[in-house]
Amino acid sequence: MKKTVLAVLITACIAAPAGYFAGQQQPTPHPAQQRTVLYWYDPMVPDQRFDKPGKSPFMDMQLVPRYADETPASGGVSVSARQQQNLGMTTAAVEKRVLASDFRAFATVTTDERSIQSVPAPAAGVVEKLFVRAPQQWVKKGDALVQLWVPQWTTAQQEFLAVRQLGDSALTRAARERLGLQFMPETIIRAVERSGKPQTRLTLRANSDGYVVKLDAREGAQVAATQTLLELASLDPVWLVIDYPQTQAQALAVGSDVIATLAGLPGELFHGRVSELLPQLETTTRTLKARIVLDNPQQKLKPGMFLTVTLPPSQQQPAVLAIPEEALIDTGETSRVLVATGEGHFRPVNVSVGRTAQGFAEVLSGLQEGDRVVTSGQFLIDSEASLRSALPEQQPAAQQRQTYQATGVVKAIGQGSITLSHQPIPALNWGAMTMDFALKQPIAGIAPGDKVMFSFTLDDKEGAVITHLMAQQEGMK
Repeated sequence: MKKTVLAVLITACIAAPAGYFAGQQQPTPHPAQQRTVLYWYDPMVPDQRFDKPGKSPFMDMQLVPRYADETPASGGVSVSARQQQNLGMTTAAVEKRVLASDFRAFATVTTDERSIQSVPAPAAGVVEKLFVRAPQQWVKKGDALVQLWVPQWTTAQQEFLAVRQLGDSALTRAARERLGLQFMPETIIRAVERSGKPQTRLTLRANSDGYVVKLDAREGAQVAATQTLLELASLDPVWLVIDYPQTQAQALAVGSDVIATLAGLPGELFHGRVSELLPQLETTTRTLKARIVLDNPQQKLKPGMFLTVTLPPSQQQPAVLAIPEEALIDTGETSRVLVATGEGHFRPVNVSVGRTAQGFAEVLSGLQEGDRVVTSGQFLIDSEASLRSALPEQQPAAQQRQTYQATGVVKAIGQGSITLSHQPIPALNWGAMTMDFALKQPIAGIAPGDKVMFSFTLDDKEGAVITHLMAQQEGMK
C-alpha cells in the first residue's frame, strides 16, 4: 500500500512541471481581428454615406456598416444571406425555351382588291339591256351582265363579208384581223362567219363568281369605247388589315400563317397568311399594319365582319436563351442583369435582348445557359454596384449624370410622366413634396397609390428623369 502511494506522488511531481511548461508553450489567443469600416449607409438610400453609426434619417431603420473586406476583388457586390432574405431576393436560371408569342389582333373583313375585275365597253355603243340592277348583287360565272348595241361594227363586218366572197384567203385573213383591231370579240367574229350577216349586239358575261362592287351603266345610256360599265369582286380569298403594337413587330413576317375566328361561327377556324407588312405606321395609335389574305372557299366571310386573329401554335420554333423579364434593368440606353456568382456575390452584366413573350425575354448576348440572374431585389444591388463603380462604363464620363434615390407614393401616371409624393432628398436639399418625373420607358405593374423606390437624374431640358422604378416590398418603410 505504501509503495502504491509513493508511486502516485512521484508521478504527480514529475507531471506538474511538465504540465506547466506545456502550458507555457501554447500560443496565447489574440484579440479578434478588427474589421475596417469604410462608412455607414442606409440600404434604401445607398448613395448617402455617414461617418458614424446611428438611425437613418430617411427610414425607420439603423444604418448598416460597409466593411473594407466586403468588396470582391473581381468587382460586383456581396450581399449576406440575411440581407438577401430581408430584401426578398430571388434568382432564376438562364435557360433555353420556346418563346411562343401571345399574338392577338382584331380586324375587319374587306374585299381582296386584287380580285376586282373591271368590265369595260369594247366599243362605243348603247346599253340596250342591263341584267344587274344594283351594287352588291351576286353573280355566277357565265351570267349575263350587260347587252350592248354597237352600230359602228356594221360597216367593218359588211366589208369583211364582201372580201370573203372574193375567195382570196390572204385578203380574207387581213379583213378578219381588222375586225379584231376594233376590239371585236372572237365570239362576234365567228357569229358573222356562220350567219353571213353583221352582228352588232354583244352580251358581256361574268368571268367568275362574285358580286357587283360598282355599277356605272344604265339602260339606254350611250357609252364610249373602254368605258367601265361595272366592277366585279370575288370573296375567295378576302383581305384582313390588322393593327398590332410595335412591341410585337417581330411576331409577324411575310408568309406567316395566321388563324382567324368569328364570334358568329364558334369553333370554326379560317386559315390565312401574311401577304404584306405595310410600311405606314398609324400615328394616332402608334401601331403597325399587316395585310392578311384569308381563304374563304365557302364564302362564309363577308366584307365588314369582325374577326380575331392569332398565330397558330408552332412546333418548329427553335428554343432560344431566355430570362424572366423582371430580371432586366433597363437604363434607357442599355439593359443589364445581375448574375449570382456564388457565396452571396453578384456581378452586373450588360446584355442584348431580342423578342419577349410569356414573361420572358430572349438573350442575344451577355449570358450563358446555366447562369443565375437576380429577379427580385436587384434594384438596391444595382444601385449599390453603381455607387461603387462595379458596373462597366456606359458612356463617357463627361456625359454621366448624378443619380439620386428616394422612396415615395405614386399619385398619377401619365403619358411619359409620373407624379410621385416622395420623402426628403438631402443630396439635393429637397424636402418632402409631390412633383412630376419624366418617364423614358413605359412601366408595368405600378398603379396610383403604390409605394415605390426609384432613382432619377436631373436633366437641363427634361428635369427629373426616372431611371429605375420598382414597387416597395412589404415590410420596408
